[in-house]
Amino acid sequence: MNRRHFLELTALAGVAAIAPAARCAPSGESIVNDVSDLNPVHVARVQRPRSTDDVRVALRAWSGRVSVGGGRFSMGGQIAAPDSLHLDMRAMNEIVSLDVAGRRVRVQAGTTWRDVLDRIDPHDLAVRVMQSYSNFTVGGSVSVNCHGRYVGKGPLANSVRAVQIVTVDGEVLELTRERDSECFAGVFGGYGGLGVITEVELDLDTNDAIERRVHDVRLGDYPAFFRETILRDPRVVLHNADLTPPSFAWPRAISWMTTDRQVTVADRLIPRGLDYSLEQNAIWVMTELPGGKLLREGIVDRINLAGKPVVWRNHEASLDTASLEPRTRSMSTYLLQEYFIPVGNFVPFARRMAAILRERGVNALNVSIRHSPPDTQSLMRWAPTEVFSFVLYYKQLHTEAASRAASAWTRLLIDAALANGGRYYLPYRRDATGAQFAKAYPEAGKFAALKARVDPGRRLTNLLWDQYLPRR
Repeated sequence: MNRRHFLELTALAGVAAIAPAARCAPSGESIVNDVSDLNPVHVARVQRPRSTDDVRVALRAWSGRVSVGGGRFSMGGQIAAPDSLHLDMRAMNEIVSLDVAGRRVRVQAGTTWRDVLDRIDPHDLAVRVMQSYSNFTVGGSVSVNCHGRYVGKGPLANSVRAVQIVTVDGEVLELTRERDSECFAGVFGGYGGLGVITEVELDLDTNDAIERRVHDVRLGDYPAFFRETILRDPRVVLHNADLTPPSFAWPRAISWMTTDRQVTVADRLIPRGLDYSLEQNAIWVMTELPGGKLLREGIVDRINLAGKPVVWRNHEASLDTASLEPRTRSMSTYLLQEYFIPVGNFVPFARRMAAILRERGVNALNVSIRHSPPDTQSLMRWAPTEVFSFVLYYKQLHTEAASRAASAWTRLLIDAALANGGRYYLPYRRDATGAQFAKAYPEAGKFAALKARVDPGRRLTNLLWDQYLPRR
């Protein structure tokens, strides 16, 4: 089995690039769905803009509701609304400008992180913050305020210099920390509620050679291990720790740190279009056959994580979600959840989470642990304090009964996060009660007030905001 991080999770799932369309002819498509294949939404029409002007014209020509989609990796209807004009942003995929000396790049919102990597890698530059996989659109990543495995960097908002949006009345706004700072803060984790993101300007880092180190740590020792061994070591660039079923008791800490050693993998980026059937078969075995999960923890991971390979940072950033994709989603689907827990409550939440997953028979593949410092940039922030994030990757049958059961145990996990002073992440299934949402995101009232100023008719929407956003 070749080494592939097929069971490392994305902390976020870069979702709908806050985006609409225009000059392009509307498609005949009337159903918009996401990668989970669980949320078909009938929209009035789909348009695919190629420029900011296309978006502006489309919004001025349409008087009804508008929804925005990018890579379609959100899993709870965050990209669509019934009877809306759906703006599919994936045709807006150009690199607008690259300042090599200033280490910054400006891109259209539908550009994927892989597109960015292809452009900046020849200049030995790297993305500062992105998800663990490269398929997501940049605008969608802004709209969910994604994060990755980047130690000490926090959410994407920390590495964005400027965001261009088009308001629902067709006005083009350039947002920065200094220019309309309130809207700038609101677009991160705003899920398209304030305007259609059309361009994003990003800070970049250098593309260094990095070496992998792996440690198995006791659950109760992990917070101290992370603080002393990872957070205080300036050489560590990427880090996550995996908890595997059935015990979820031994975090396997995986770190990538800068090194002077020669790279051992020739490719600077993972080649596009690889065959991931081996990884897909392995995931099926682990989720369907007796003893499959023990096989993963005892054998598969030890093979995949053996040695100390040295790769370019951009190689590790160019992972492809195809390595996680099942062969079919007709019978079952693979989903994510994420919970952000203050560092002091890491152990009690981890133990309660494990108990819920076991008691409810959740077909979990793993839980990936990340870290973030406090978020001081975003309005709808998921890290008001320093947090560890728990990214749950699980398999669910395509049945109403399975969905009802998942909703029940998900609300138990949300209660556990709230009881430990934490929050849950919004790009996933909309199983939280209204009270749980209000407790997890007390800033929602301020966001609703801001939306009332820039979109008083609440025309920019999706199923997430239809369900949870307070009325002003």
